[in-house]
Amino acid sequence: MKKLFFWLVNKQIALIFLIALMFYSCNSNENNSSDYELDLLEEYYEFQGLDLTRYDIPAIIMLPDETANIGASTKPEILHRMDDFYWDIKVGANFELHIEDYGDNKDLVANHKAKLKQIGLFEINYLIDEKDLVLYEQKLIVKGEVNAPKSVGFEHKSYHVYGQRTIDDITYELRSRDAGHDEKYIQLMAKSIRSLKKKMNV
Repeated sequence: MKKLFFWLVNKQIALIFLIALMFYSCNSNENNSSDYELDLLEEYYEFQGLDLTRYDIPAIIMLPDETANIGASTKPEILHRMDDFYWDIKVGANFELHIEDYGDNKDLVANHKAKLKQIGLFEINYLIDEKDLVLYEQKLIVKGEVNAPKSVGFEHKSYHVYGQRTIDDITYELRSRDAGHDEKYIQLMAKSIRSLKKKMNV
């Protein structure tokens, strides 16, 4: 009877250890996920809502506020002409988000990735790669880099974000400026793009 008791206790300990090991393994995998994903899952406590209905988009977008520390001015500036299909949102000197109305085109991100691949001038490293959003590091491919002296710098690197959101069956392109931004501001832009939602009538 004693042997049976100790055998059962050992089995329970082994089972608890196995469950703990599985739990640790899952947590370990989560901790190895991209820092970008973790950052984007945070609440928007450093953001403020901007109603875009007065600019002909029936939606609300979250933009960095003064606590995000992105520049001297945190008051959003929206550049848009009535009945036009383009919008530019600027928050300070380092946050520029371009929005464009693409009608019923649902493949903007896929087409953008194909275009980047076709150009072939850059090495693209996707930090976020989703159906409706990509965030990537873009590095200029410089020929002759292998044989050049080590003192010569060839790193022409920038960060970009490109996304699409659909509001009332209209697909909007949202992207960073062509020249790109620093890594910090691109993360904030990705969060803003993900936040764009249809404004519900009260």
